[in-house]
Amino acid sequence: MKGREMSKVVTRFPPSPTGHLHIGGARTALFNWLFARHHHGKFVLRIEDTDRVRSKPEYVDDILAGLKWLGLNWDEGPYFQSQRMEIYKQHIEKLLAEGKAYYCYCTPEELERKRKEAMARGEKPRYDGTCRFKNLPPKPGAVVRFKSNLVGETVVNDLIHGPIVFNNAELDDWILQRSDGTPTYNFVVVVDDATMGITHVIRGDDHINNTPKQIQLYEALGYEPPAFAHVPMILGPDKTKLSKRHGAASVLEYKEMGFLPEAMVNFLARLGWSYGDQEIFSLQELIEKFDIKRIGKSAAVFNQEKLLWLNAHYIKETPDEKLADLLVPFLEKKKYPPAPKEYVVKVVQTLKTRAKTLVEMAEMADFYFLEDIAYDPKAEKKFLVPEVRPALEEMLKAMQQMPSLNEEQLEQVFRAIQQKYGLKPRNFAQAIRVSLTGRTVSPGLFEVMTVLGKERVIKRLKAGIDRIK
Repeated sequence: MKGREMSKVVTRFPPSPTGHLHIGGARTALFNWLFARHHHGKFVLRIEDTDRVRSKPEYVDDILAGLKWLGLNWDEGPYFQSQRMEIYKQHIEKLLAEGKAYYCYCTPEELERKRKEAMARGEKPRYDGTCRFKNLPPKPGAVVRFKSNLVGETVVNDLIHGPIVFNNAELDDWILQRSDGTPTYNFVVVVDDATMGITHVIRGDDHINNTPKQIQLYEALGYEPPAFAHVPMILGPDKTKLSKRHGAASVLEYKEMGFLPEAMVNFLARLGWSYGDQEIFSLQELIEKFDIKRIGKSAAVFNQEKLLWLNAHYIKETPDEKLADLLVPFLEKKKYPPAPKEYVVKVVQTLKTRAKTLVEMAEMADFYFLEDIAYDPKAEKKFLVPEVRPALEEMLKAMQQMPSLNEEQLEQVFRAIQQKYGLKPRNFAQAIRVSLTGRTVSPGLFEVMTVLGKERVIKRLKAGIDRIK
């Protein structure tokens, strides 16, 4: 790393609390976090809440909770722009005093008229500099404009896209402070990044056009600009900009849908970043291998199937005890009767290779917790038939005589009875399965029986026999 990059790396994530933490924002946060962790630097959290009307405390809570769920801990902050107005005011005064900014009295009506005239002439609508050299004093309703450099070029040496050249003649004297005294986004973001010592700005490529303005402002204020990396956007499967209709609106909705944070972090990291053909990364591996040069220049496509595949992988890899704790809130949401932790652990052991989400696992687990199970009518009609009744009754008697149920012994008894009555193994197994679970698909039959326990199995087998007409 050269120049500015030699100093300690400091990155930031600056969400606006005008909505929930969504997938795009979470990926930006992750890339900044990984870059800081890879270089043993600092990750700063800043809440950009200058939009007083749309900023809401519940969105701040959602953003913080989403970052915590993903495991993206911050080293400084959260700072709030609304509490930094004095700092912005000092920087406005410095620019005005040095003749690098000026008061503008042009009214919105005048500006709109000039905009229409410029468009009628086939020109790009921008401020024409009416007040640039008037040296006007402050007055109520005046805005403060930045005196842009309108000759030559501004070059953005982007770490992803390479050098991007902007013709300064395309810029205009943009507003630093609005007529109501509030500062604008492009102004406060520069002041914040400069005063917080941010060395690398990793953000969405929708900000590229803001960058030449911001670089000029850094230079006018006497600050060295950070290194910039503009990450391509995320598209939905239909190749349009990712939105609510492609999936959840907020990262925490994925938590409620039964996704694990490890799966979401792995998924987000692979949206536009790659390391050979590797798909599965632990957090430690991501920190070790993360390199901005491996971020692609083209848009990433959100793939829900891949997220489900990753989630299924992480469910399988999660220790049973931890998975049981994670599953409990989903069982409670289904209003299942509470059960001891050791019982939930046994349930999890039978389901973890079959479920893609915790919601799916809770749905699959209904027969383990409900006393009265619902029978699938088709399954009942097909498998609870008179010819299996004698075999089921003998199985019931054999189990009543067992001190407790174990898989090996159950399988031996099952085989002996099935052969004695000349039943197909599948038909006999399905008759027992439907009696115990109400359906034809479940974890291994003898596994299910040992988890349910002798008392429940006997009760359900009796009920299954009684249902045979």
